[in-house]
Amino acid sequence: MDNIIVYITSSKEEEAEKIAKALVEAKLAGCVNIINNIRSIYSWQGKIEDESEILMMVKTQKHLFKDLSEKVKELHSYTVPEIIAIPIIEGSEEYLKWLNDITKPE
Repeated sequence: MDNIIVYITSSKEEEAEKIAKALVEAKLAGCVNIINNIRSIYSWQGKIEDESEILMMVKTQKHLFKDLSEKVKELHSYTVPEIIAIPIIEGSEEYLKWLNDITKPE
């Protein structure tokens, strides 16, 4: 299995909770960590923005990324939400087995 971590940011904790619960309930993610109070500096519509955001770290499988991304876009308030994936190179065998068992099969 190709396991990934998907990073998603949000401006509100309530929105992050809503997205996290929806992803886990739909078996698009095994676990979502919500990390408060990150600072994001980025360019948007010709201006440099400096905002406080919430980071979601979503553990899932690569084949679920498209469905996960679509679900996030349905629920997210941002016009262009950050939804990026990085591979999990290594992990405990027991954790990765659990992740693969708890999410949708291919």
